[in-house]
Amino acid sequence: MSKILIVDDDTNICELLRLYIEKEGFETVIANDGKVALEKFNECNPELVLLDIMLPELDGWQVCRAIRKVSDCPIIMLTAKGEVFDKVLGLELGADDYVVKPFEAKEVVARINAVLRRTNKTKTDKKRIVSFDKLYINLTNYELKVGGVKVDAPPKEMELIYHLASNPNRVFTRDQLLDEVWGFDYYGDSRTVDVHIKRLREKLEGVSEKWSLKTVWGVGYKFEVLE
Repeated sequence: MSKILIVDDDTNICELLRLYIEKEGFETVIANDGKVALEKFNECNPELVLLDIMLPELDGWQVCRAIRKVSDCPIIMLTAKGEVFDKVLGLELGADDYVVKPFEAKEVVARINAVLRRTNKTKTDKKRIVSFDKLYINLTNYELKVGGVKVDAPPKEMELIYHLASNPNRVFTRDQLLDEVWGFDYYGDSRTVDVHIKRLREKLEGVSEKWSLKTVWGVGYKFEVLE
C-alpha cells in the first residue's frame, strides 16, 4: 500500500489528515518534527510528503531541501504562511503544491490525488511498461503478455490492469478507478469496474503465485504483489 508522510507539529491536524487520507486507500506515517520527518522518509520511502513549514528541530524548508537532494518524491507544503514569498520559495526548493492553513481536509486529499496523477503521468509517459512474474503490460502499443503469450484485451481492460499494476498493493475504490482510468467525463457507474475486473481475472487467474488481482471487500481492488 502506498504511504503518505504527514509532517506537522500539531497532532490534531495530523490525526484529521490521517483519517481522510486512509479513507482514500493510502497508508499514513506521521512525524511531528523535521528531524524525525527525515528519519521516517528514509525508512518508509513514501509516495508523497505533506510538509508543514514551522517545525521543531528542522523547519520545512530544511526538510524539503534534504529530501530534494536524494529524491523527486512529490511534496505538498502545509503552512499558516500565505505570503507570496513563502509560496515562491517553497516551489523553488522543489515543492509540488502549496496549501495554506486553515484548510479543508477534503481539499488536501484532492490535491494529493492531483499531484500524484501529474507525477505518475510524467513517469509513465516516459516508460509505459510494467512487468511482473509471467505478466508483461505495454501501454504504449497496448500489448499484454501472459506467460510469454500475447493476449488480446480491449483498451480499457489494458488501461485498468496497467493502472493497478503500476501501483502495486495500493487499494483503489471503484470511484477512484472510474475517475483515473475512465476520466472525469465518464457517466457510467461502479459496475463498469466490476465487469472489467471480472474479464481481466478470466485472463489472469492462476498465472502466477507472486501476484494477483484482489478484491478488498467494502473498498475496491488492488494488484497484490507478495514480498
